[in-house]
Amino acid sequence: MANYWLCKQEPSTYNIDKLQKEKTTTWDGVHNNLALKHINQMKKGDLALFYHSGDEKQIVGIMQIISDAYPNPKEKNKRYVVVDVKYKKRLNRPVTLDEIKGNRMFADWELVRISRLSVMPVSSKIWSEIIRISQK
Repeated sequence: MANYWLCKQEPSTYNIDKLQKEKTTTWDGVHNNLALKHINQMKKGDLALFYHSGDEKQIVGIMQIISDAYPNPKEKNKRYVVVDVKYKKRLNRPVTLDEIKGNRMFADWELVRISRLSVMPVSSKIWSEIIRISQK
């Protein structure tokens, strides 16, 4: 069974439009220990929500993890790992952080509790609710 994740990126650095155009990319630049732990747990076939951070603060699309974690070839330190991702689709409409914070179901989710965390797990219950909200 696939696991679900959320990956944040500042849209001025890399965004859903660029991923859609390029089709695949390496998800890199993560140095936070907890976020690295999550990347290490990702498996080929998992799905991830693409979150635009910064001024936007909204979930905009879905990516598929297309590799297991491996050391970032651009870094000397092997503990900095990356995964390769593939564009899957855009959400019917973005789901904003304000909407998420206003929904009790998300109260214990890392996105609400640990705002600086750039990669986090998503339970199947939360995943389904995000998809449901995006289709309203």
